[in-house]
Amino acid sequence: MESLTVMDAEEEEVLQVLEVCQTIEEFREVIVTTIEEDSNNSPPVASSGTGTKPSQDDNWGETTTAVTGTSEHSLSQEDIVRITKDLEDSVGLDCRRYFTLTLAVVMGLLVFLTPVAFLVLPHLLWPEKLQSCGTACEGLFISVAFKLLILLLAVWALFFRSPRAGLPRVFVFRALLAVLVLLFVMSYWLFYGVRILDTQDDNYQGIVQYAVSLVDALLFIHYLAIVLLELRQLQPRFSVCVMRSTDGEKRHYNLGQLSIQRAALAVLEHYYCDFPVHNPALLSASKSRAAKHLAGLKVYNVDGEFPAALAEGPGNNAAAGMAHSQSRAMIAAAARRRDTSHNELYYEDAEHERRVRKRKARLVVAVEEAFTHIKRMQEEEQKKTPVDVMDPREAAQAIFPSMARALQKYLRTTKQQHCHSMESIQQHLAFCITNNMTPKAFLESYLSAGPTLQYSRSHWLARQWTLISDASVTSGLSDGCVFQLKCVDFSLVVTTKKIPYIQMSEEYIDPKSHKFVLRLQSETSV
Repeated sequence: MESLTVMDAEEEEVLQVLEVCQTIEEFREVIVTTIEEDSNNSPPVASSGTGTKPSQDDNWGETTTAVTGTSEHSLSQEDIVRITKDLEDSVGLDCRRYFTLTLAVVMGLLVFLTPVAFLVLPHLLWPEKLQSCGTACEGLFISVAFKLLILLLAVWALFFRSPRAGLPRVFVFRALLAVLVLLFVMSYWLFYGVRILDTQDDNYQGIVQYAVSLVDALLFIHYLAIVLLELRQLQPRFSVCVMRSTDGEKRHYNLGQLSIQRAALAVLEHYYCDFPVHNPALLSASKSRAAKHLAGLKVYNVDGEFPAALAEGPGNNAAAGMAHSQSRAMIAAAARRRDTSHNELYYEDAEHERRVRKRKARLVVAVEEAFTHIKRMQEEEQKKTPVDVMDPREAAQAIFPSMARALQKYLRTTKQQHCHSMESIQQHLAFCITNNMTPKAFLESYLSAGPTLQYSRSHWLARQWTLISDASVTSGLSDGCVFQLKCVDFSLVVTTKKIPYIQMSEEYIDPKSHKFVLRLQSETSV
């Protein structure tokens, strides 16, 4: 009986556990469904190279929305895979960067310690056989010391700089210089070992001159490095056209004799400073217009439908022919409707421009009125210590609500609401108040699209750019060379044209030959 009672109790506990698990599973399904519905109804997310992030609340001028902990910390399988891939990429980049730095440090120590070792080893191995070092020999010590100091500073200025980017391939000229220095130092060590260490040469002044010749040669190699790495690329040789694939924005730049990967790096540096920020919201209007035109088209089969068995049977082209005829009919109908769609586009653009001008006028008036409510205190006024004294941050928070609604409506109309958060606008407002800027200076960041670096890093910083080229990325630029720089949302298409050779001639004109006469006609009033 006791065993039956224990078994019944265990069965009841198992049933309770199963009920609890079922309840938790139902609750999880409800949470997942709610998250999916929220993600489907959420506004467009700002483009970013680091991945998809939840967009900010566009109603910061009117409402405030609280985000639950469930939607903030929920991760899908795709998010986990993406995070793992980013970690692997970052670990690989860091390992390669530290390996390059370690190799450079080891080679630098080998180069700088070799002349010192040439001078020290004879004193350690056969000091009793060495001849005395005269005045000329001691002067060479000073020469070696100062030349090594100059070489140390020059190498630090040229090579030990923070890297601007991680390139896919090794820099050819830098690798050749490293191999040249390594072979050069090994050759000096080989000669030193055979002619000085083995024979235990007692002419110490000759050994010092040998070390001085090594330092002189290293200085000449450093000069060669300056010519190959810095001076060679200064003269413009090519004109590159950089075009963004989504909106057609393009710029032209002049570049020197560079490899494809270094030219891509120069293009990206110019891109962040010259190109306006990529705004995918401006591209949705044309897509929605085309989808609306095609959505209004329907195809009817007046001859009857094909049987499903025939459409699904292998080797039967009847269904394919029917689909082809339907697509041709839709294309023809869309072409006929396109003849009148330009009027719709014209009126849509005119209405949009009218709304933008209206929102802009309201925004300018609101900002000018808000700026009239604050006044910078002078030094004599600060001594009086009035009651209401605010710092720039508090002053910005005080006048921001009066302009927030007009600014939010303007940003929505121009589709810039995802580029400016409430916090960034208040920081910019406090910056303008601190530096005594006018309302027009404050509005300049919002009325005209600025360069990409002007905005927050979360809106433009790409985790990784991919260089796509038919030729090797270590080869130099050539006339007609085309390559792409691809990130998550768009790509930059770069076309290279060689700057032509210009032939100029001289023509001398004698200044005394500039003689003129006045031509008078009978109808002239003179």
